[in-house]
Amino acid sequence: MDRRNFLSGSLAASALSLATAFDLPAQSGSPAEKSAPVYMDLRRYHLANGQGVKLTTAFFADALIPALNRLGIGPVGAFSVFFGPDTPAYYLLMPSSRLETLVTADLELAKDDAFMKSAAPFWDAPAATPPYIRIESTLLRAFPGYPEVTPPASAASKGKRIYQLRQYQSPTNADHVRKVEMFHQGEFGIFAKAGATGVFYADALVGPNLPNLTYMLSFPDMASLEAVWEKFGADPDWKKLSADPKFNLDPPTVSNITSLVLHPLACSQV
Repeated sequence: MDRRNFLSGSLAASALSLATAFDLPAQSGSPAEKSAPVYMDLRRYHLANGQGVKLTTAFFADALIPALNRLGIGPVGAFSVFFGPDTPAYYLLMPSSRLETLVTADLELAKDDAFMKSAAPFWDAPAATPPYIRIESTLLRAFPGYPEVTPPASAASKGKRIYQLRQYQSPTNADHVRKVEMFHQGEFGIFAKAGATGVFYADALVGPNLPNLTYMLSFPDMASLEAVWEKFGADPDWKKLSADPKFNLDPPTVSNITSLVLHPLACSQV
């Protein structure tokens, strides 16, 4: 068995074992129940102020996102960090229904003549002056109860919007599975009822700080973000769910939370 097939098979098996750890239906506020969960490559580009930011912005818009779409990857999200550490930084969200497409994307891009021509200023930048400091990548699989990336309606018209990217790290694998189950037992619907647009909810298969889950919410602005979280915390369904002895453990199912506020780049499809 070659390395790519071994990787695809191993990750698919890992995702399947987590998904079948609890056989739960999709909740209200989630995308179509029948869809197979998509995979996502969530990349963080750590940049330095100056020419690299301009090169990366143009690379995303003129070369990378169109080429990813030609590979069947999309909708592609592209974001800058508004509130968070180590700025400037960009995040790129690459969803695909096929794991193989994601794990071979960089090799396939190099075969795309149109991409290579448009990408040249970024792709061929001198090693002494690279356009980025480092790229980090996390491979995600959408939750069975929220299987697709769902951009807010404002994304189609490039309307005003912000995003919150949150990661929940768990102290053990068992705690992680319980936290994922908590989302399937009602947390999707509580977010929707509070007024948040869920973009994706996903389990991390490969990346740092495992075990963890990552999700993204969209809001019109910061005032809406704050209002939604206040409404979420006061919701009777949330109070009931969070008080359930299965989830209300000591120590808790989540040991650390990271949270970023992101702005979409002009080229973002999310």
